[in-house]
Amino acid sequence: MQLKNIFKFNGGVHPNENKKISTRLPITKLPIPKKIVLPLRQHVGHVAKLKVKPGDHVLKGQMIAEADGNVSASIHAPTSGKVLKISEEIIPHPSGLADFCVTIKPDFKDTWIEKKPIPWKKLDSAQLIRALLQSGIVGLGGAVFPTHMKFKINQNQAINTLVINAAECEPFITCDDMFMRERADEIIQGTLISQTLLLAKECVIGIEDNKVEAYEALKKAAQGTSIQIKVVPTLYPSGDAKRLIYLLMGLEVPKEKRSIDLGIQVFNVATVAAIYRYLELGEPSISRVITITGTVKTPRNYEVLFGTPLSELISDAGGSSNKTKKFIMGGPMMGFDLPSIHVPVTKAMNCVIESSPELFPAPKPVMPCIRCARCADACPVSLQPQELYWFSKSSQLEKAKDYNLFDCIECGCCTYVCPSNIPLVQFYRYAKSEIISQDKAKEAADTARERNEFRLTRIEREKKERAERHAQKALGAQEQKANDEKKSTIAAAMERVKQTQQENIKN
Repeated sequence: MQLKNIFKFNGGVHPNENKKISTRLPITKLPIPKKIVLPLRQHVGHVAKLKVKPGDHVLKGQMIAEADGNVSASIHAPTSGKVLKISEEIIPHPSGLADFCVTIKPDFKDTWIEKKPIPWKKLDSAQLIRALLQSGIVGLGGAVFPTHMKFKINQNQAINTLVINAAECEPFITCDDMFMRERADEIIQGTLISQTLLLAKECVIGIEDNKVEAYEALKKAAQGTSIQIKVVPTLYPSGDAKRLIYLLMGLEVPKEKRSIDLGIQVFNVATVAAIYRYLELGEPSISRVITITGTVKTPRNYEVLFGTPLSELISDAGGSSNKTKKFIMGGPMMGFDLPSIHVPVTKAMNCVIESSPELFPAPKPVMPCIRCARCADACPVSLQPQELYWFSKSSQLEKAKDYNLFDCIECGCCTYVCPSNIPLVQFYRYAKSEIISQDKAKEAADTARERNEFRLTRIEREKKERAERHAQKALGAQEQKANDEKKSTIAAAMERVKQTQQENIKN
């Protein structure tokens, strides 16, 4: 593996990888659980619309909730069984709040619906997007953005380059690494399909240099194709889409722009494999590969059905080896503490780390900022984290915005290198949430003001219209009275003429 024609981005860090412990064993399938709990919100956008009710029998792969609009994704039954209930359950989210879920009791027959491959080569763009809308496929690298939208974008923007993200830069996470080692053919097939659908002129896979076996597997599977495989340095956060684009192509995506504005589209390796399985085999998105690692007894990667209680995954991995029972979803840099081990596996869950005090010691006391600028040196977005910290801490939100707060990708590099142990990213998240909240409040106030102004305008208009109607009515009455008086005068005159004629006749 050689690093050729690579453009290094600013900053980045190289924390302890802790990846080897979960790559010693092959991917294994977790058995069908006794209960499946499927959150209706497993993706960016609108929550899916229910298509089942308690008591219904469902088959594996059957749609149980339909995408609601374009920015949404369908949910499918991961196995056959009976719908027990639709209720609010705790989901894997930093808030620890409950959300609506469909609970299925498996019948352990695992009976599929009739799988119908999609004749994607014969479909036009609109038909293809409608088909992918039903697939339930979202970005499996963690973004969970509905995949069909990335193909819809191509209708208005030409895509020159398809980038496949195989970096997997965050410590502990190895699900993509093992997936590439064992299922490289599916990845390459999905990549070729995606390149064809996007009409992309070229395709490049970016993979870190610590994944030798995965690189060799991809290289072998890609033989005879035009797909390029480029090795990038093992440096966090090389897996961020914009950072990977710069590493591979030397192109910087401008502020407030997206990669498609430069003619580049990015997919995760597991996502393109899911596209292949749906279009070629007729299998919607019902499972994913997850890393279970940390201090569990047998760290490894599992293929797990969506909706499986996390507790069953932990149990199969040998159970907890410490008393803390604390688990992190995602990596240690950008992940979050799970509210319970009984939450269901979702499309966003790529890694679960059992966190012990030995592995993740308690945070050291926070000390004052010493203006050492290490955070600025480590920032991959070339921001000024220390200034953002001061502005966020003092609630000078407009100044924080002026210093490009929303360019921060919350990668945690600044927090990682801070000698004063300041949780910098937490301050940035606070500031962002406050700004968003204020903007929403302002938007609501503006909307209320506009509605009130419209109401006052409507009242004034209606008042004017009533006055005009009354004036017209009064004018009409006056005209009627004048007409009546005129008719009476004419009638009286005619009566006098008539009497005069009668008198003349008598005389």
